[in-house]
Amino acid sequence: MKRVIVTADDFGLSPEVNAAVLLAHGSGVLTCASLMVGAPAAAEAAALARARPGLKVGLHLTMVEGRPVLPPGEVPDLVDGDGLFRPGLVGPGARMFLSPRARRQAVAECRAQVDAFLKTGLELDHLNGHNHFHIHPTILDAVLQIARRTRIPAVRVPSQPIFSMPPTAALTAAVMAPWVARTRWKLRRAGIKTNDSLFGLFETGAMVESAWLRLIPLLPDGLTEIYCHPATATAGLLKASMPGYRHAEELAALLSPRVREALDGSGARRTSFSEACAA
Repeated sequence: MKRVIVTADDFGLSPEVNAAVLLAHGSGVLTCASLMVGAPAAAEAAALARARPGLKVGLHLTMVEGRPVLPPGEVPDLVDGDGLFRPGLVGPGARMFLSPRARRQAVAECRAQVDAFLKTGLELDHLNGHNHFHIHPTILDAVLQIARRTRIPAVRVPSQPIFSMPPTAALTAAVMAPWVARTRWKLRRAGIKTNDSLFGLFETGAMVESAWLRLIPLLPDGLTEIYCHPATATAGLLKASMPGYRHAEELAALLSPRVREALDGSGARRTSFSEACAA
């Protein structure tokens, strides 16, 4: 049986993202959104989601390219002079892995973000990471620790089937493979639900209609998550942080009758992580 979760990441990053999530859920194929609790428009996003109970919302755990929930003085090894997470992936990742002090700060920040999500009053549908940083060993172990006291029903595994990848993705996929396998094994051993497949990993910023129509016929059996980054416009913070993303076109794809028709014709049932866990 084919089941598909359609998720919008970066919920709460800007009003343009928040507006797109509501449009895509109300009039399109979107089923879920992932909330950045420390982002500028997070409070607005949470309020909008509380008024839209059919929209399932998870935590978009943010440890890079953003602002921590904790005061910068409590996570000094993770932030720069402006109180923002240090740039890049390799440097921060190495610091969190090698420095016991940075690890403690990272674990504390993860806990603070989960607690901040729970304070919104929303039911936690899932957890994933900005730039998939949740597969970092330190962050994944923190998530597993938190899951022992807080119900985290499902966590994204960034594993896109080889047959759906563009040829240019082979090297990146090979580098990620051992960490992805470790993530899936540890999550399943802990009894946490995961997706079987993920689409959109190698189409990030360009999940436009043509990408959807190419990928939908390739949907495998099992639980597949398709994720994207819709917004009504690439403006403000989006323009500064991700100018190459085709946000408005990604929103148009979620609203596209052709995409809806293709999904319906594929035999896949649209769902959420919480519904998949209950099935």
